[in-house]
Amino acid sequence: MKLNTWFTKVAETVSHAAGHAVAFIFCCLVIVVWAACGPIFQFSDTWQLLINTGTTIVTFLMVFLIQNTQNRDGAAIQAKLDELIRVTAASNSFIGIEHLTEEEVNEFRAKCKAAAGKAVSAAVKRRVRKPAKRLTKRHENVQAMSYLDAPELGFSA
Repeated sequence: MKLNTWFTKVAETVSHAAGHAVAFIFCCLVIVVWAACGPIFQFSDTWQLLINTGTTIVTFLMVFLIQNTQNRDGAAIQAKLDELIRVTAASNSFIGIEHLTEEEVNEFRAKCKAAAGKAVSAAVKRRVRKPAKRLTKRHENVQAMSYLDAPELGFSA
């Protein structure tokens, strides 16, 4: 078994187990037992060092396991979103923007914000011209999100 495969399985199992109520109860019991042993060990430095060392080691290891799980989950969600963009009328230029630099992503966000503002303005103008047709707040939000059909911004399908 490859190291990555083994680590993925371990990370997934530990992350799943750590999220259960039983794991929380177990940790609480460990703390209660440790606190109850305080008088026996006369609240010595060794007694304090035991819990400090244990919690530090567990925290250190859990950081890597949880980060691995989040990385895989994030990649899976991104792949699903990319597939949804690819098979719909949305702009394919959004596929892969998570790999851009922060400045490039901010440029995309600024273009989207400007397009959303134009869409809201257009919705308000249509509302004024056609007072018989009442736009709901939800409808205005949908209109604001239709910036994907803005070829002037390079977001055409």
